[in-house]
Amino acid sequence: MIKAVISGTGLYTPPATIDNDELVEAFNAFVELENARNADEIARGEKEPLQPSSSAFIEKASGIKRRHVIDKQGILDPQRMAPSIPDRSNDEPSVQCDMAVAACQEALQQAGRTAADVDAVIVACSNLQRAYPAISIEVQEALGIDGFAYDMNVACSSATFGLQAAVNSVENGSARAVLVVSPEICSGHLNFRDRDSHFIFGDACTAILVERESDVAAGQGFEILGTSLKTRFSNNIRNNFGFLNRADEAGVGKPDKLFVQQGRKVFKEVSPLVAETILAQLQQLTLAPGDLRRMWLHQANLNMNQLIARKVLGRDATTDEAPVILDEYANTSSAGSIIAFHKNKDDLQTGDLGVICSFGAGYSIGSVVVRRR
Repeated sequence: MIKAVISGTGLYTPPATIDNDELVEAFNAFVELENARNADEIARGEKEPLQPSSSAFIEKASGIKRRHVIDKQGILDPQRMAPSIPDRSNDEPSVQCDMAVAACQEALQQAGRTAADVDAVIVACSNLQRAYPAISIEVQEALGIDGFAYDMNVACSSATFGLQAAVNSVENGSARAVLVVSPEICSGHLNFRDRDSHFIFGDACTAILVERESDVAAGQGFEILGTSLKTRFSNNIRNNFGFLNRADEAGVGKPDKLFVQQGRKVFKEVSPLVAETILAQLQQLTLAPGDLRRMWLHQANLNMNQLIARKVLGRDATTDEAPVILDEYANTSSAGSIIAFHKNKDDLQTGDLGVICSFGAGYSIGSVVVRRR
């Protein structure tokens, strides 16, 4: 029986950063401009004034301190409040392709592999730069991989769903090795004019190489013991941007064409569902919560992660048991749990167990239990 192993991971981090103070300064300048423009309506009680944000509010609500972004200047311009990412010609690599190649090269180097060893590329992320051709096929071409590729989107769970697809391809013999890549440009679909969400996202790209266990040197990488996927429909996290937008001009520019969520409902409904999914998977694998050395959880909200870890372990988790990269990267959608894994895996010893778990819109949950080889 063929078993699948994570043999390498990679990370591309955009060089530009925005800390909370910078973001708040720009947002509050926008608020002042908007309130001045609508002063008459506000005075007549026809419109509510926009409320300012604060760094203390952001950190308390989310645990986020700063984020990396593809473009900083456009986001911090009170007249624009959106990243400025110029179109490229069709002869140039896409932005997501460039991000993906950088992350994949690190994953291949870590695993001691080249593109010749890889048979497939799965680009799994929340928002794709274009409808077609598939970003994954562009990445495949850029890396020089002879095989197949496809894109998939399960929102913030895309990377873990992609991991299961990679495991399936390796274990059924259709590929020797598969790259799962998550080029997340979350700033592109974030409403920086919304006080409740303007601070949530950052940009990053992760890559994971999944191979046959027999091809990976003893003591290298992480054996994938099992994957568990769950979805349940919900409107509480949504983005309605799509190819039908031009079919109804009335919807152009509406808030729902960017990221929108009902945060309190998401917190209340998703947290127990995630904990239940992890616990059920551990039981299926005849493992106990106490067997887990580490939990690499989706980096969306610090309070949410602490609650999930507490429900799984029956006690508060230490930052060593449930590492946090949220303060540095913010929410990078499907890349978040993989960034946590990438940066917090090398100290594990042979036999140590961990779970990579992501969750988000859908609702969707992807859980992957691994063991250090």
